[in-house]
Amino acid sequence: MHLGLMCRSQRAQRRAQTDPAAAARHRRVYNGGNSRTGYTMLLFTLLLSAQFAPQSADLPNRQPQLATDGTRLVLTYGAGNSVFFAESTDAGRSWSKPAIVSSQGKLSLGMRRGPRIAMTPEAIVISAVVGEKGRGADGDLVAWRSVDGGRTWSAGKAINDVSSSAREGLQTMGAGGKGILFGSWLDLRGKGTRLYGSTSNDGGATWSPNTLVYESPSGSVCECCHPTAAVDAQGRIFVMFRNSIDGNRDMYLVRSDDGGKTFGAAAKLGAGTWKLNACPMDGGALQVGTDGKPLTIWRREGEVFLSAGPNLERRIGAGRHPILATTPRGPALAWTEGKQLKVVAPAQKVAATIESDAAYPSMVALSSGAVVLAWEQGGAIVVKALD
Repeated sequence: MHLGLMCRSQRAQRRAQTDPAAAARHRRVYNGGNSRTGYTMLLFTLLLSAQFAPQSADLPNRQPQLATDGTRLVLTYGAGNSVFFAESTDAGRSWSKPAIVSSQGKLSLGMRRGPRIAMTPEAIVISAVVGEKGRGADGDLVAWRSVDGGRTWSAGKAINDVSSSAREGLQTMGAGGKGILFGSWLDLRGKGTRLYGSTSNDGGATWSPNTLVYESPSGSVCECCHPTAAVDAQGRIFVMFRNSIDGNRDMYLVRSDDGGKTFGAAAKLGAGTWKLNACPMDGGALQVGTDGKPLTIWRREGEVFLSAGPNLERRIGAGRHPILATTPRGPALAWTEGKQLKVVAPAQKVAATIESDAAYPSMVALSSGAVVLAWEQGGAIVVKALD
């Protein structure tokens, strides 16, 4: 497997010293400037890129997900029926050789289906939906854990306690205070699609009996949008999902204050609504801010919105598959518009295009304030650190 590390900003700076056209491009791309208006915004001061190339053309690398403990970076993605792991200990400047975590069964992969990763004090944990048949015919949410920094991995353990109830393949995992690790998934154990969850207090070694997180009064939540979970420093669990009530496909947020045993009433996010007789296949993202409050980003129709709660929303721009990461300077936002990857730096309001060919991005923030993104590109996974 080829892993190449490129420092594009340094090369661009050298070209800009001798090439006026390159200098103009450098100002627009790396400083976010608009040459027609004279507007200049400092976006990021450093860009480092790594590329994880596929092992073969018919097995593209897909669905990257990042996690961090503030200093270490970990990455997971899928290719074929295999789940991969890689680690960086220097803020994304270099990466370990990708290792196979598991190749058991048929991996649910694509359209936000794929592995998720979390870091706890005890272990690194990766979850994914796998089955004997795959393609929605069966599938369990399986978790693997590593207690030696990703060098070795445990055998997979099913989290859902009703066989094949996680076969839709859409799931999430979040870790936070009090050692809580929480997994949630779209569940098909009964009629309609419900949201179920399970908690681990020992870094994924054991999991609690499944808990019903939410069921729609209309019989089913949105069937093909992934949920997102986050755990704050106090151990409160937040889960965001796309609901389906009377034909409206809006985002909702639920919270547990008792470690995932019970969940309160679901609250609709944003001020508008989206009536749609289809699934948008776009679940957005959720983070707990430095103020301890949940912050969400999601799509309604063809637009991306940022929301901190019920009836609160701010339009960000046109696009889909939005993500965010919270930093001491404020949230960093990213989404795709067509194939372009748009980013809004912390404390800024104007987006810059950092890539012209990207899909299904993931993003985390380091304790230094640096932001790291990963995305699909031409069968490879690209990881870029923005400082």
